[in-house]
Amino acid sequence: MRKNTLWIRTWIAAIAVGGLWVAMTQQPPQQPLTVEKLADDLHVIVGSGGNVGVLTTAEGVILVDDKFDRNVPEILEKVRSITDKPVRYVVNTHHHGDHSGGNTTLIRSAAAIVAHDNVYTNMVKGEQPGPPQITFSDKAYVRLGGKALRAHHFGRGHTNGDAVILFTAHRVIHMGDLFVAGTPFIDYAGGGSAVEWTKTIDKALTLDFDRVIPGHGPIMTKAELGKWNDTFKALRSKASELKRKGVTKEEMANQLKLEEFGWKASANWGRSVPSLYDEL
Repeated sequence: MRKNTLWIRTWIAAIAVGGLWVAMTQQPPQQPLTVEKLADDLHVIVGSGGNVGVLTTAEGVILVDDKFDRNVPEILEKVRSITDKPVRYVVNTHHHGDHSGGNTTLIRSAAAIVAHDNVYTNMVKGEQPGPPQITFSDKAYVRLGGKALRAHHFGRGHTNGDAVILFTAHRVIHMGDLFVAGTPFIDYAGGGSAVEWTKTIDKALTLDFDRVIPGHGPIMTKAELGKWNDTFKALRSKASELKRKGVTKEEMANQLKLEEFGWKASANWGRSVPSLYDEL
């Protein structure tokens, strides 16, 4: 217990003084990775970081996100259990280290990194290794071996560089941390926005898909994404109501009860509340 408490304090301190990238280097114990099959050529690697989408083709593999750098050997092991083709592209959904930490190692193995313009800016600003070599502003296609995925940037949310990845032939999207199983984290230091977040998801919901790969958590449905977005809207509405009543930042942190919305309080959420107050 003492060891866990010390790690949590270190993690929170790292966020306060050095930003999210520094915090992400203070990693919790590594978890074994598992593979979930969505189709013969589409899989998800789960555990120890963000969910990794794996699209296999006759000419190579396209990954969506790549967890921490320490996870790359096991990620590649899982990929080899699916196909003998190499990883050719990695598409980052955003810049956080549990989704982009493997970039440097995969670049050395000749994979090209693709992400939104702001992912590059945020990674360079934060001195993160492995910024993307290929960037886009609104939309990009990654094509390989007769297959394709489409990356959309619909606006701010978790960060200012979030991409929604559509596996067009499978009716599946990868949302990164724009959608997670539980409480959202609004990374204001990374350009995030609670006000724009739900508008961004509203746009994502116009895409043609049935299943959703969240940034963290199990595979979900389009209906579940819509319900989560409605919950976020209700939470934000409650926060706006409290502010109109004259509640202070400190009081809002105590009065905004996440349990009422089916979510749990977290250190990341607590860090978001003061900036949420200012944004409203």
